Amino acid sequence: MPKSAARLGIGGPVGSGKTALIEGIVPLLTAQGIEVAVVTNDLLTTEDADRLKRKGFLSPERVIGVETGSCPHTAIREDPTMNQLAVQDLELLFPQLDLILIESGGDNLASTFSYDLVDAYIFVIDVGAGDDIPRKNGPGFVQSDLAVVNKVDLAPYVGANLDLMRSQSAQYRQEKPVIYTNCKTSEGLDQVVSFIQQTLLFEQKQAPKVMVGGQ
Repeated sequence: MPKSAARLGIGGPVGSGKTALIEGIVPLLTAQGIEVAVVTNDLLTTEDADRLKRKGFLSPERVIGVETGSCPHTAIREDPTMNQLAVQDLELLFPQLDLILIESGGDNLASTFSYDLVDAYIFVIDVGAGDDIPRKNGPGFVQSDLAVVNKVDLAPYVGANLDLMRSQSAQYRQEKPVIYTNCKTSEGLDQVVSFIQQTLLFEQKQAPKVMVGGQ
């Protein structure tokens, strides 16, 4: 029997940067010798899977696209069977896998993952959607094991108060970790990788501790 790989969900609204986050962290993980595969979810296409395959940092066989055909969070919460089958296929094909990333289709702030599917999950929001997102108290943002506030470079251009987002994220998440990222410059991505190491890849003891607030 192949070993069971750790499973990490990555959710968040459309355009928040979920796929860009995967593009940023997978090379950092593989550079450390961590064996990674990815499952993506889209409604009626495999667009995100095709995008990741074109990047070339994983062999195409390590990326599976799931067409959910229904509300995106149905496939990651209410009935994750399609994703569980994709995970099983990857584990059979690559028994050495350490980590499988499962990207949700774009959804709203209520989207959460079933822990029958994942061991932990990240929820991604972006600064461009407004600095009021943390205080909207969406279950995905509040309950996730890690929240990522992406596109921090846009704050001056969209009138978002990043300091307010930092303080309210800490308040509404009750001190659970929040990391602030810019996937284009790799800002904060090393902290996301450290979170993954500490939370799921316990053998990586040398990883620095993730600080709440993602300074």
